[in-house]
Amino acid sequence: MLAKKIETALNNQITVEAESSQIYLAMACWAEVKGLEGVAQFMYDQSNEEREHMLKLVKFINERGGHAKISALKAPNVTFGSFQEMFQMLHDHEILVSESINNLVHITLEEKDYATHNFLQWYVAEQIEEEAMARTILDKINLIGDDKGGLYLFDRDIQQLTVTSSASTPDE
Repeated sequence: MLAKKIETALNNQITVEAESSQIYLAMACWAEVKGLEGVAQFMYDQSNEEREHMLKLVKFINERGGHAKISALKAPNVTFGSFQEMFQMLHDHEILVSESINNLVHITLEEKDYATHNFLQWYVAEQIEEEAMARTILDKINLIGDDKGGLYLFDRDIQQLTVTSSASTPDE
């Protein structure tokens, strides 16, 4: 049985993950309209991944005797000054998500809920990967600068981007 404090914190994380999905979806739409098909597909995939993270939390709460709650979401930005600005926002957002996960893990330790703590370790590792990916993308964008040819290649290549973080296990 989940303690109310943990149930509330997990429900807050559901909102964080849902908003993350919406942010990526808004970025996908913007990129698609700008003709950045590779970036758009990458963002659509990320949006789906964030939704899966949300659903994983929903099921966990309900399976542990809590009640997952779906709340209203803040509307994400739908326009960006540049694709560089968009990816910087993505990076900054992933850092906020990591902070939210870390706070949640801290609460589970305070409450001595080791089952939830164990469940959340997947999210901790996932966020290490998400931040590494965002940093890698920003590094590539900084290399491109204002080069239109570089942007074309980046748009094509981002579809194959995979980043293996130090937190990944060898079989992942």
